[in-house]
Amino acid sequence: MNMSVPEIKAVRTIARSRFFRIEELDLKWGNGVERTYERLPGSGRAAVMVVAINESDELVLIREYAAGFHEMQLTLVKGAVDAGESLEEAANRELKEEIGFGARHIEFIKKLDLAPGHMGFTINLLLARDLYPERLPGDEPEPPEVVTWPLRELDTLIVSDDFREARAIAGLFLVRHHLENGAGRD
Repeated sequence: MNMSVPEIKAVRTIARSRFFRIEELDLKWGNGVERTYERLPGSGRAAVMVVAINESDELVLIREYAAGFHEMQLTLVKGAVDAGESLEEAANRELKEEIGFGARHIEFIKKLDLAPGHMGFTINLLLARDLYPERLPGDEPEPPEVVTWPLRELDTLIVSDDFREARAIAGLFLVRHHLENGAGRD
């Protein structure tokens, strides 16, 4: 069976906030079935998530507020790409804002879609190495807590109850695969 994207018959915005818009899509499938779906369409603004590794072969993580769960969570540096910035420039700026380090070596790893069944959001995974101290003011109400974790203990981090964000876990697996295959070694 050759499946195709359904035809969009109508799009309505049913709710809007400062950050999100909810749309209803009236769809008609190739077999004639019609359904209404809801989605959070993307904003068109790119985002980055950064796996930072310091000179001691440690991951540099942050603990920050996760509004969805109203708790502090251990995760990776991430943020939106500003107008005119490349992904690498945005990653470097976010590192300086959130952990107080820049990186001399930043490489793109993979584009990840977040819950594509309901959302049009993508995040770009980058690997940052050769870190140096430099701080920029961030936009968080309080600076995130910086936590280092030995890269050799990655498996312990991935199964830790303290590290649960799916996209961050996926990012670590992708970077581990990248590093184990010798990619990006200087």
